[in-house]
Amino acid sequence: MSEYTVRPARSADILGIHRLLEPLVDRRILLGKDLAVLYGAVQEFVVAERDGELIGCGALHVMWEDLGEVRTLIVREDWLHHGVGRALVEGLEERAVALGLQRLFCLTFEVDFFTRRGFSQIGEQVVDPDVYSQLLRSPDEGVAEFLDLAHVKPNTLGNTRMLKNL
Repeated sequence: MSEYTVRPARSADILGIHRLLEPLVDRRILLGKDLAVLYGAVQEFVVAERDGELIGCGALHVMWEDLGEVRTLIVREDWLHHGVGRALVEGLEERAVALGLQRLFCLTFEVDFFTRRGFSQIGEQVVDPDVYSQLLRSPDEGVAEFLDLAHVKPNTLGNTRMLKNL
């Protein structure tokens, strides 16, 4: 297969990101995202493309001063095991470092993949109580998943909470 590039997403990529997401939503691997939400988060995404066609994407969401989350990491099935996921995570890590983040969180079924990228499984308390109480105020579902709150448990069944120090 020919080479691909990883670059920041543009608004014109959102429909392609949505198309990458749909099969995983149908299989209940990822939660669906409305187009309005995706457009609002375009600046969080990087995409992998080959010949103008999206073959993967991933997003970096800042959760706190030193903490971000890798979200919506998708590689098109015919491009699995070609380094696309690794390249996307590396691009997101570069962005995280540039933003001054020191830790990255992910909620995933792909434990082996993230373990190879330096992530480790985490337990309950990974932020101090003051930060925890501040994060509780966030309306963001990803923050609730990070905090392992009861109301998001149906979304997270079978997923593993993982963290990497940058």
